[in-house]
Amino acid sequence: MNFPENLKYTDSHEWVKVEGDTVTIGITEYAAGELGDVVFVDIPEARAVSVNETFGSIEAVKTVSDLIAPVTGTITEINPELEGSPEIVNSDPFGDGWMVKMTLDKKEELDVLMDAGQYKALIGK
Repeated sequence: MNFPENLKYTDSHEWVKVEGDTVTIGITEYAAGELGDVVFVDIPEARAVSVNETFGSIEAVKTVSDLIAPVTGTITEINPELEGSPEIVNSDPFGDGWMVKMTLDKKEELDVLMDAGQYKALIGK
């Protein structure tokens, strides 16, 4: 299982890649594996979201799960590939399977996110 060191992680299994004031958000390889085969990703619109707010959902054969914003900001881009190929979340969760890009409003919110080691400990790896 992959745990990129350059990412931040949440206890709801999202990852965050920080590039200046922009963050890219997806779900972890662990989460994708727990969900099973992803069949649909629903992120209704680009909009402002607050930390811990639901911004969409991900549907797999087994279940439907909410996507939770790890930071406060504005969604500026939704991955267009997810509409026609939601399975890329399973095959490449840290690459082409990203969910959204956001502008970051409160950099201090990044301080409470986990690093790769803390996330591994959370899931027992």
